[in-house]
This record gives sequence, structure tokens and C-alpha cells, in this order.
Amino acid sequence: MATDFGVPPLAEHNRTLVEERLKELREAGGVKETLTIEWRGQPLHVEVIDMPVSGLFYNPGTHRIRAQRSHDPLRDRALEADPWSSGSQEYLHFLLQALPRDPSLRDPDFDALLESLKDFRQTDPGLITRDGILVNGNSRRAALKELGVSSIRVGVLPESCTWMDVSAVELSLQLRRDHRRDYSYINRLLAIDEQLASGRRVEDIAREFRIRTATCEQDLWILSCLRDLIARSSTEGAKLRLLDFEDHQEKLRELHRRYVKESTVNKDRADMLKESRLAAIILGFSKTDVRFIEPDFQGRYLDRTLPESLKAAQTTASASVAIPGLNRSVKAAGAEVAAAKSLTDSLLKARAVEAAGDRVPAAQVTESSRTIAAARAAYDEAIGSAGKDARVRKRRQAAPDRITDACQDLEQCITDLVMARASNSLDEEAYDEAVQNLRGVLGKLALESARSIKAPGDGVSWLLDAVAEKKEQAL
Repeated sequence: MATDFGVPPLAEHNRTLVEERLKELREAGGVKETLTIEWRGQPLHVEVIDMPVSGLFYNPGTHRIRAQRSHDPLRDRALEADPWSSGSQEYLHFLLQALPRDPSLRDPDFDALLESLKDFRQTDPGLITRDGILVNGNSRRAALKELGVSSIRVGVLPESCTWMDVSAVELSLQLRRDHRRDYSYINRLLAIDEQLASGRRVEDIAREFRIRTATCEQDLWILSCLRDLIARSSTEGAKLRLLDFEDHQEKLRELHRRYVKESTVNKDRADMLKESRLAAIILGFSKTDVRFIEPDFQGRYLDRTLPESLKAAQTTASASVAIPGLNRSVKAAGAEVAAAKSLTDSLLKARAVEAAGDRVPAAQVTESSRTIAAARAAYDEAIGSAGKDARVRKRRQAAPDRITDACQDLEQCITDLVMARASNSLDEEAYDEAVQNLRGVLGKLALESARSIKAPGDGVSWLLDAVAEKKEQAL
């Protein structure tokens, strides 16, 4: 359910001003500017008016900066208590200009928006409630305020608008493909989760977000995983935040695909893969490095490179079970997974302390930084060994290599086309016949890919969608 933040202090004044300007617009005659929105399942054309920038309020529930609000816990709590105070509105103004993955830095995309507004003025109208709350255009209002522009063009929602409507309309506008500044990855996950919490079916959410149902389920799994990591990172005075995982979208999606595939064979191996890859993600390794981590990574490569301090954490977690009457014990079921989780937990806590900075004692930060550095060195060496073995195995993977070679041939074809055009020597009929052959081959490739790959990634998904779209057009 959408949070009800009440009404801002200038609500009555804004309502009066909105009514006056709408009345002037209707009495003026001529062509009126309108904005089309999705309103309660139906398209609605709302009238566009000018409103003073200074009199409007940022939407405290906007999905654009939902995760980034945790950047400053004190200001976030103040925003929850009174979202319309000058301090809370200034905090929202700050976050709208901030880099999603690190709000202490300014977002280059916001600077690009500033330059665009400076050069071309406002091309698209924002959207407000009659109380003066921005439903869409929060970033544009922040930019116009920075530029010292006094007014902003906005569409006006109907009088019956509720906070549930505000959330739904904001999402529908954001999900249009022509929108200039997308939500960050984590905020998109939160928006999907909010829709699920409101009681909507996953299939309906996926349709609204223009993604596959499987992708929606993947995103929900990732968000659940991140929340679990945050809970596990909690230590005295420090805890990771969702925005700390903003740059790991592709690594997390690849982890989900591999985890699902491995789970169908062996759940413990899937959990080992998950914990080892999550630890590498926490340590900041690249996507290509993380790919080398397989379920046997810890026992085969990492255990011999780990420092004793981190091995001790694993040993503590490795529970054993006594065999009655034999005075012997064996490793408990899942003991290896428990050890891997213990190692990941120690890295999560160390990363949380390191990120907390001056909010925890300096000695604690120093110790955590040493732990992270030692773990990263161990992982770096282990991944290097795994990479060497993977390159040997890769020689047996002919199919990806064939596609890579075909891509290189197509790039050469582009060059040949340019040269043929310059000399007017292209045999167009032969070229057309070759392209038709290419289309047929891609269709066969898509068919075999669908049969062979149970959890398709972005590339295979594109191939399946492209071929399916061609079939629909042919019907």
C-alpha cells in the first residue's frame, strides 16, 4: 500500500492557484497543451498550466530516490516524521541531484539534465496534484530551481487523486520507453516489490513494467537476497544499505540464473555457489571475475589462499554431529554451506564497518579494512587459478565461439557494404538472398537455444523475442 503523507502546508493556496490558472486556460480558447496519462486503467488527457517552482513540493514517496533516502538515517527519520518541512524538502532536493550508487557524489545525469534545460528549456511537462505535490518531474523541478527558473509547466491530476493514484501514475509515466532519466536499479526493484505488497499478481506487475514474468520473479529474488545480506551485515553501529548494491545489477542477475540452474541438480552446491559469488561481489570483483566462481570454488581454490583469521571463522561455523556409541563425529549436513555463510557474514560485517566511516571507532574501521584487503587478496589469487582452469574448459565450448566469429564476419560485412556503396558495385539481389538466409538461420538458432537454455540471459532473451516478433509480423 502507498504511504499517506497527508497534505503540504501550502495545499489550500496551491488549490486556489491551480483552479485560477485552469479557468484562465479554458477561457482563453485556442489550442491547449495536454498531457496523456494512465488514470485508473484508462488514458486521461490532463490540462497543462504554469506553476511557480518555489510553491511546489517534492513527492516524499517518489520511487526515484527510495533507496537513497537511507544515505543519512537522521535526515531520513526527520523526513518520515514531517515530509513537508524545509529540512525534509531540502534533503529530497539533495538526493535528486545525487549519484544513485553513492549519494555523496553528484550525478552526471543530473548535470546533463541541467544543460538540456539551460539550452532547450523545458520540453516535457511535469505532473502535480492540486495540492502542489510533484508526481512526475521531481528531477526537473530540482534542476529548474538550481537554474533559478521561476516557473514550471505541469499537468494537473483530477481532484479525486489519492496517494495510491500518485504511486500508480508515477510508475506508469516512468515506465514509458521515451523517459529521459530512468530509475536506478535498486529503486526499480523496490517499485516492483511495492506493487507485489499491494496485492497485485506477478504476471500483472511484469506486464506493467514491460518485462517477462521470469525477470520479475528474478528481481524479487534478488531484492529478497539483498535484504538478507543487509540483515547479516548488521553489527554494532553499522549495517549495509540497499544502495550499496546499486552497481551490481548484472552480477546479481547472473548469480540468480546460475543458482536456479544449479538448484535443480543439488541444493547444497547451489548454496555454495551463491555464498562464494556473493562474497566476491561484496569484495568488488568484476562480472567477468565472478563468472569463474563455481560451486567447488571454495574447496578447490579458496581454502588454500585464505588467511588463518578467515579460516577460523569458517571452522567455528562447521558444526559436527556425534555418532552415538562410537565416540566419533562427522560433519553435519550442510556444514560446508554453513562455513561459507560464516565467511560471507564476516566480510559483510567488515564491509559495513568500513562503509560506516566516522560513525564507528577508527580502530574498528582499520581492522575491517585489513580483513577486506586480506580477503580480496585471497579471492584474487583463487579466482586467478579458477580462471586458468576455466580457459582450458572453454576450448570445448564451440557454440559461443562460433557466434563470436560470426559477429566478426558481420562487422567485416558492414565495412564491405560501405566500400560497395562508394563504388556502386553491390549485387543487391544476392545480398537480399543472403540476408533471408541469415533470418532462417537465426530462427533455427533461437529454436535450439530455447530447447537448450532453461534460464535465458539478456542475449538469449533478445534472440527469442526478436524471432517471436518476426513470426507475429508474418502472421
